[in-house]
Amino acid sequence: MAWLLPTSLLASETPSSTSNRADLLSVYREAVTHNSELAAARAGFEAQQEAVPQAWANLLPAISTGANIESTRLERDSPQLTRERSGTTYQANLKQPLFHVESWFGLKAAQASTSQAAAELSATEQELILKTAETYFETLRATDTHAASEAEEAALKQQMDQSRGRLKGGMSSITDVLDAEAAYDNAQANRELAARKVDDAFEQLVRLTNHEYVSIEGVRHQLPVLSPVPLDAKLWVDTAVRQNLKLQASNLAVQAAEETLRQRQAGHAPTVDAVASYRKGDNDSFGYSNPSDIGRSDYRGNVAQSSIAVEVSIPLYSGGRVSSQAREAYKRLGQSEEQREGQRREVVLNTRNFYRAVNSDIEQIRARKKTILSAQGSLKATKVGADIGIRNTVDVLNAQRQLFTSVRDYNNARYDYILNNLRLKQSAGTLSPSDLQSLAQFLNPDYDPRRDFLPPEMTSMGMDPQRPPPADHAVKGL
Repeated sequence: MAWLLPTSLLASETPSSTSNRADLLSVYREAVTHNSELAAARAGFEAQQEAVPQAWANLLPAISTGANIESTRLERDSPQLTRERSGTTYQANLKQPLFHVESWFGLKAAQASTSQAAAELSATEQELILKTAETYFETLRATDTHAASEAEEAALKQQMDQSRGRLKGGMSSITDVLDAEAAYDNAQANRELAARKVDDAFEQLVRLTNHEYVSIEGVRHQLPVLSPVPLDAKLWVDTAVRQNLKLQASNLAVQAAEETLRQRQAGHAPTVDAVASYRKGDNDSFGYSNPSDIGRSDYRGNVAQSSIAVEVSIPLYSGGRVSSQAREAYKRLGQSEEQREGQRREVVLNTRNFYRAVNSDIEQIRARKKTILSAQGSLKATKVGADIGIRNTVDVLNAQRQLFTSVRDYNNARYDYILNNLRLKQSAGTLSPSDLQSLAQFLNPDYDPRRDFLPPEMTSMGMDPQRPPPADHAVKGL
């Protein structure tokens, strides 16, 4: 089971060192290649795979061979006698397990543990998909917030300059100027904080991919905002209980613990082995029980010996080790079952929460968009009221702050919708690279947060105030 991009996509061009502008899929490709967590999980899985051939080895024939070179000297006092013998023996042994219940259940436990490791690796691969999306879109969230903060700073600076001009013309009070200056200073501080968060977000991309980025593609405002399909929380939960990868790994962990318990309990069972051996060498090297036979000429020459036997071993007592291991395995099984139940409850909870979050985000996007339109109208009316003297500077500043707060809330709702959709799919076990490919269709290669942090129809309604000139980095603006 694997969730990585197809080889053709993984082999595609990554952003060049000259442009360093990346899209979602190129960031994902870099993450797959360089992410340390995924590399560690893959190495752990490959190591766990070796448990199966090791367990099989306990059920397969064991063959050994060797040689023995021996020299023996015998001295006897009465009657005085000194005899020597020497020789070389070659031998080969074969042992085939016929009945080893403990080894059989050990194989089953190893197979279950390997399947568990495979599910955990797939879960890690799936987590990397979500982590890539979270890091990418959180970076876009930071750049849009920074762009909105720049626009707010520029608008409040304009208001501050107007207040100062009115003060010189005797049309405003010093209080209006101080209020405008305070609002501008606060906006400037917020913009600096937003700029730092952009840097932090790009550092997270470096941590994820081990690759430096100057800018990334943004999301078109034409991204469809659709309800989750099916539109039924229970169906999502049922799918999650069946397909969630972490829950599948928990199920396999319980299975491995059950087989391990059977293996430990089988430590009391008898074992049966077929044993065959073959020996060949100088007759002296075989040895005899009567020392006076040493060196006698009638025993000189080469001798071959072969044997076939069936060995039965019945363990009677091992100091309580087998019973202790069985008790330990029983407790481990209980631990695995409780962990599985905890994982199941968490999956059910997360699936329901993300399902509700996606539907709430849809309503939030619609409502926040209307709020921006209302805030635009309110700001326009407040400015007119200030011009004719029925509103003051504080009213204008509050209207401007409310407008940009609405802008940030709208963008936050958009990114929350994207990420909660992916989290819902991950919880249900259906998240795959194709979801990133679908999102990549709505990325804008020419995205400029200073220009595109709002839908085009809103920028045409006066929401594009004069801003500071673009800096070297189109997205980071630093």
